[in-house]
Amino acid sequence: MRVGIIGAGIGGLVAAVGLQRAGHEVAVFERAPEPRREGSGLSLFGNAFTALDAVGLGDAMRAVTAPAGLLRAGQRRPDGRWLATTPAASLAALRIAHRSDVHRVLLSALDPDTVRYGSDVLGVPASGDTVTLTTGAESFDVVVAADGIRSRVRSTWPGDPGVRYSGYSTWRGVTATPVDLGGAAGETWGDGLRFGMAPLGDGRVYWFGVASMPPGVALDDEWAAVNRHFAGWHSPIAEMLAATDPATVARLDIHDLAGPLPTFRRGRCVLLGDAAHAMTPDLGQGAGQAMEDAATLAALLAPLSDSDHGGIDAALDRYDALRRPRTQSIARRARSVGAVAQARGRTRVFLRDTAVRLIPASLTARQLTALQSWQPPSPARSRTEGALR
Repeated sequence: MRVGIIGAGIGGLVAAVGLQRAGHEVAVFERAPEPRREGSGLSLFGNAFTALDAVGLGDAMRAVTAPAGLLRAGQRRPDGRWLATTPAASLAALRIAHRSDVHRVLLSALDPDTVRYGSDVLGVPASGDTVTLTTGAESFDVVVAADGIRSRVRSTWPGDPGVRYSGYSTWRGVTATPVDLGGAAGETWGDGLRFGMAPLGDGRVYWFGVASMPPGVALDDEWAAVNRHFAGWHSPIAEMLAATDPATVARLDIHDLAGPLPTFRRGRCVLLGDAAHAMTPDLGQGAGQAMEDAATLAALLAPLSDSDHGGIDAALDRYDALRRPRTQSIARRARSVGAVAQARGRTRVFLRDTAVRLIPASLTARQLTALQSWQPPSPARSRTEGALR
């Protein structure tokens, strides 16, 4: 079977590895001229590693990530007092990665020349079996659109909701040198502000700062703005910022899909990752859900051949039925958590902090465990195989 994948992000690459290892011919079309070498940190929960294990990538990814479950985690106030602590058992599988390391592992698992850099995809027709490029068109048995939140493919589908601004913007950075976290990580919540931190495997720290602001705000000095917003917050926030090269600090307005898509499938084309269910990062599940998508698709298509037209159609229908409810539910929860965390004004902040303190730790543990309790589907049998049996 020939599979064309649009986008060499995390979801597209995991899908490529899974499908290639299942024996299918895979081509990945990436608009960028070369592999991504920059990036910040990434949270990978237990469900992400279940997906990676399913396509044979789990051990390689564990080797480049750092366990985060050994640190005290939860939510703090800007003065450092804890609002809530997350039960350690529910974070036992959580690991933190640098995005560049994740991409390196994924690319090294693919056959040479699988990814075609500098490929500008113009679109996919309604039949879903053709990738139209500036250089011509190629036909495939299945096309996977993993081309991100502003997916060119999704924008042509009926029912595309478009994207919406969350109300906040996020700075991200990685310290240039190790920083002692004092045995704690997680997030600190203020008035329309948040700061998060997590350790990388070499002692450096991935951090992010979140501020409520209008979209499209231009700042002359992003690093100075972070320092200004979080001045006086508890240690080691100032130490992390001081240990970060100002030139590496980037800020991104946070968007998600403006509503749920009615389907992840159109003809022989399916959406994957942010193209299908872009969500705010407030549950740390963006990459994990893309990995689940990829492992699901690889499992469903693994036993099928290009001649099994009915089997392919059934597999794509099942992919949609399995992935759409779960990802859309998680996206709704992520946006709700972000809205609560970004509360503004003394009264709202007081009510939020009080509510967080009153949430039983057992409830938090159950919710995190349920979020990570996912398994890939059993591989679909081909129509021919089913008939023989």
